[in-house]
Amino acid sequence: MAENATTNVEELTPRDYAIIAARAADDKKATDIVVQNVGEIISVTEYFVIVTAANNRQVNAIVDAIEEAEREQAHIKPLHREETRDGSWELLDYGSVVVHVFQPETREYYRLEALWNDAPVMDLAAEAGIEGAVYSDRVAAMLGDREAVLEASRQSEEEAE
Repeated sequence: MAENATTNVEELTPRDYAIIAARAADDKKATDIVVQNVGEIISVTEYFVIVTAANNRQVNAIVDAIEEAEREQAHIKPLHREETRDGSWELLDYGSVVVHVFQPETREYYRLEALWNDAPVMDLAAEAGIEGAVYSDRVAAMLGDREAVLEASRQSEEEAE
């Protein structure tokens, strides 16, 4: 049985690592959870997982939960961990996945998801089973705009066929 568990872990992909992080963040009541596939745009990582925490305590709780989930489910540890002095942003670098946990003001200031606007965004309900996620107006609008663009693109492709 232990051999099977190892085999399953070896089969995990960066996408799986991103989903594990998103679910762990959701379990700790993170908001504005966005998973972007940035691998085609930047060469340093495959996925960004970007989430918002209400305060320093929640930032720490989310980061700890993600580290624990990745360690237990994927058997990986971050290659690097960074944090701001004021606790408004922490980063976990897993190589193929980089997790950003922001407080609202810092997330609004940096707007990372907007920097990589061309990167596909994971549908967390369909792909990660995250239901009822909470989004700020700005992030909800951004996700809604992307969905509208994707839907229009799909319709154009169908009409062309």
